[in-house]
Amino acid sequence: MKKTIVVGVTGGIAAYKTCELVQRLVHRGIRVIVIMTKAATSIVDPSQFEKITHEKVRIELFEDEFHYKTILAKRKVDHITLAQSADLFIIVPATANVIAKIAAGFADDYLTTAVLAATCPIAVCPSMNTAMWASPVTQKNISTLRSLGISIFGPDAGILACGTKGEGRLKDIATIEKEVIRMLDTSLSLSGKRILITAGATQEKIDDIRYITNKSSGKMGAALAESCYLRGADVILLRSRTSVSPRYQCKEYMFDTAEDLEHLMKHHVKTVDLCFHAAAVSDFAVARTVHGKISSDKRLPLELTPRTKILTKIKTWNPHVYLVGFKAEWNLSKEQLIVAAKEKLQITRADMIVANDVGKSDRGFSADANEVVCVNKKGGSLHIPFAPKRIIADKIMDYIQENLLSP
Repeated sequence: MKKTIVVGVTGGIAAYKTCELVQRLVHRGIRVIVIMTKAATSIVDPSQFEKITHEKVRIELFEDEFHYKTILAKRKVDHITLAQSADLFIIVPATANVIAKIAAGFADDYLTTAVLAATCPIAVCPSMNTAMWASPVTQKNISTLRSLGISIFGPDAGILACGTKGEGRLKDIATIEKEVIRMLDTSLSLSGKRILITAGATQEKIDDIRYITNKSSGKMGAALAESCYLRGADVILLRSRTSVSPRYQCKEYMFDTAEDLEHLMKHHVKTVDLCFHAAAVSDFAVARTVHGKISSDKRLPLELTPRTKILTKIKTWNPHVYLVGFKAEWNLSKEQLIVAAKEKLQITRADMIVANDVGKSDRGFSADANEVVCVNKKGGSLHIPFAPKRIIADKIMDYIQENLLSP
């Protein structure tokens, strides 16, 4: 069946770029219906979108021919029907004004009313001046949208229309197109599954203001959370306060220390079907921490003691959970990674280990890409070549569903 996407266009200078996105989607055989704010029509003529989509552009809630008796006779309201027939609703660009309206629940024009009535996934692509994007009000509104389950794509950093250089530029159209297709291709194959994912780095306290940590950004865990969310799973993400946020709304709980994370995992893992322990938990604890602030006038020796691995405890909290652990190694070959992963399987009773080499600067910790080897307890393995972490996450999920979770 042909998919339907509603594209909202607001009054940002980047509105002219939305024509390219709509063109790309139509070429893919997708039905696209455009809603424009009045301000947007001052930037792009609605006829440009109508030529591409062969669909009427919606602007006014009440057009000249509107009469309430027609509505009562047909029992059909255009903006409600449109909003509830869409497979995806995306706003490109989304100005600070419209973001604020959606966050506050305003419904004072065709676009915001349709958003409020939409029952499909919603995404917004912010575009505005750098200072407007950095404003605490805008950031609060973005957080509200995330909490409502609305996906946020962008913005990017670069030269803006006003001449400012910084964050606020509309995300690249080709990238937005890929995100749209990814959301449309959601299979809901994990519907009914509860999945726990950990992400980011723990901290080990030295004194009340200093700590040791590692370079983990949480990007791999966030990518797994997104992949599971798009497959319909009920996702619980435990992430460090310094880690990246997923683009889709998941239940999130924050941690700082290994103790925080262990407490959260012990509580949440008991009711889940799958657990991805991707957080980079410190291998060592500081033997003696100090209350207050240690003076910097003299040398300070630190004694570090090895930590018990959280991964080894998870099966005792839930023997039936499908457990996937992660192992970072330094400058190992693919064959050596497989050996290391098999050893980790035996020690932890995990169902699968994802091993990667963090000895290269373009992959692993903090990087956007990775290369991994997956080894499962049934004896199978999968090498996933160097790719963006979102693709790595999708391939891991495909492998688990096709080979390990299937009857």
